[in-house]
Amino acid sequence: MTDDTLEERFTFRLSKMNVFIAMGTLTIVLIFLTSILIAFTPLREYIPGYTNVGLTKQLYRLQIKTDSIERDLVNKDQFIQNLRDIINGKDMTEDKPIVRDSLKRYDNIKIKRSVEDSLLRLDVENQSKYNLYKMETMETASQKKASIGGVLFFAPLKGIITNGFDPVKKHYGVDVVSKQNEAVKAVLDGTVLFSNWTIETGYVIVIQHAQNIVSVYKHNSAILKKAGDYVRAGEPIAIVGETGELATGPHLHFELWNDGNALNPKDYITF
Repeated sequence: MTDDTLEERFTFRLSKMNVFIAMGTLTIVLIFLTSILIAFTPLREYIPGYTNVGLTKQLYRLQIKTDSIERDLVNKDQFIQNLRDIINGKDMTEDKPIVRDSLKRYDNIKIKRSVEDSLLRLDVENQSKYNLYKMETMETASQKKASIGGVLFFAPLKGIITNGFDPVKKHYGVDVVSKQNEAVKAVLDGTVLFSNWTIETGYVIVIQHAQNIVSVYKHNSAILKKAGDYVRAGEPIAIVGETGELATGPHLHFELWNDGNALNPKDYITF
């Protein structure tokens, strides 16, 4: 109360229940604050049972590095061993013994041909409608050549042919060498089917033309058209280059296909 006027400012009643509630509330607040202090501050590292969170990440990184070092050591040991074998004149082509799984019994495996399967195979082979490949005779090949012989092709690149058409060696086109940064042109009107980078042949463009004719242009240094573009005959579509693992110098590898068969471009185009 006020000393001058003896007026009461505030009053409170002290009892066992009030003391118990006050102490309990204070205890809960202290526990809450202590938990926050332990959870979000470095003080938790001084409490037994708690560790630094960064140690787990460091342990994971060290484990990855250790695994990488172990793989490198194994590869280097194998390289050194191979080098020693070569120096000592050991035959490196000899096959290593095959280690078979001891839990499997390979001797008990018996392969028996089924009569029903043999009859089915014979029936399928005798029916031409199941043949996925068209057997092309000399007559049909000559007719096909005559059918596209009247097509006027535009030369994709003027230059010298250094490697000709050779299906036996799986070289289904011709290699044309010309001046540097020459433009590669479309041989006919058509739609670009493929225009992208490949590991072996670098920048490649494939164009679909009428009469089921497809032209392929490989090893370009840059491509000027994208898939879906419509191009005209003689329109620049790429720049000659030497991209790709199979390239041996600046040139254009050009292929001409008709009905899924590779054609010799020299029979239809003057380079």
